[in-house]
Amino acid sequence: EMQRSLVGSEMCIRDRAHETEPQETDGFARPYPIQTNIVTIHKKCYNPFQKNKIKILKNTTIRRHKKMSKKVYIFLADGFEDIEGLTVVDLLRRAGIDIKTVSIKETTRIQTSHGITMLTDAIFAETNFADADMLVLPGGMPGTKYLAGYKPLIDLLTDFNNKGKKIAAICAAPSVFSGLGFLKGRKATSYPSFMEVLSKDGAVTSEDSVVVDGNITTSRGLGTAVDFALSLISQLENEEKAKEIAESVVYTR
Repeated sequence: EMQRSLVGSEMCIRDRAHETEPQETDGFARPYPIQTNIVTIHKKCYNPFQKNKIKILKNTTIRRHKKMSKKVYIFLADGFEDIEGLTVVDLLRRAGIDIKTVSIKETTRIQTSHGITMLTDAIFAETNFADADMLVLPGGMPGTKYLAGYKPLIDLLTDFNNKGKKIAAICAAPSVFSGLGFLKGRKATSYPSFMEVLSKDGAVTSEDSVVVDGNITTSRGLGTAVDFALSLISQLENEEKAKEIAESVVYTR
């Protein structure tokens, strides 16, 4: 955000701290708070007669709003596959996407399929998912079975799918979608031993690393976790951001 004032025919600038813009500013209602950086002009630093100058009035405040980051939730149960879950978290955060790990247990303490103990950001029962842009399921056993058996999550996934909102799963977890009928007549992929399950549930199976069909993204397993995460970044942000993240981690797509 920039706050500009005239000093004779000159303009000047001073940094101020980051502030959160109120819900209503200059008579315009804002749907959500926006982080802004306020800069006050107080020394000679801007010639109003320069080419491409900004036309302003005395004591006028000009605001530049930062884009709100997308919100993603990834659901974890004991026995989720470590790399499939945390690769998504790592790469999406590198891309500036707000992704939260959510435990379906009554505690944030989760143990991965390879015995690593970790703490999630939140507990399902205490979280409001109204702001979610995407929901993600990692694979792994018995994590996938626990996810499939957790009714509050199933209800949330069903609601999201019915509304055409983005959902994604990797490895064994696409079987959760197929079991709910989400993949009937749709192209999808999964871990090799689950391809028959998807097929029986009516999916058009593919051996592609990542498959996007409408609002649903599926992927094959640990070896495709980076491609999976980059696909989610591309969908939530853009392909340029996905390429940037791939290059930053020295990944050749």
